[in-house]
Amino acid sequence: MPQRRRLCLAALAATLPLATRANTPESALDSALENTQPVGAARLKVWGFDVYDAKLRADPGFSAAAFDRHRFALELAYLRTFKGADIAERSIGEMRGIEPLSAEQATRWQEAMARLFPDVQKGDRITGLHQPGQAARFYLNGRLLGDISDPAFSRRFFGIWLSPQTSQPRMREQLLGLAGRTP
Repeated sequence: MPQRRRLCLAALAATLPLATRANTPESALDSALENTQPVGAARLKVWGFDVYDAKLRADPGFSAAAFDRHRFALELAYLRTFKGADIAERSIGEMRGIEPLSAEQATRWQEAMARLFPDVQKGDRITGLHQPGQAARFYLNGRLLGDISDPAFSRRFFGIWLSPQTSQPRMREQLLGLAGRTP
């Protein structure tokens, strides 16, 4: 390959968003989960219907009280079919339940999630990787979907499950390995 063409391709690759690069760090879910350990698991049921099974993995030293300061992965294994746009809309509703969002922020985040989240079928797994102070990275069945590079989004998104203000406190306890413990 001529030198000029190689340089042009290298320059183009450097401008591509992180999510589209094939050889980026943690482009494979296995490498993203390296050094993490299981924390907890739970099943979400709504009105008697099984929705998904959730599993939390985190780096050693993970603290529930400061979850947003730690690197962790949350896997949702879907037990039903959902549209990606509906997942995005529901996520915004849950985020608003934790703390208010501006209209602009809600619109921006919902659009980003709707572009990123695919429709899911029973058996599909979406895994979100929280990278503190950086981004949320998402995988479908182990394949990289992309990033939302906004630390506030990542904290609020994962707060749906891990914040003390979650709409599902029992699920939070199970995910954080706190179920059955006495203070």
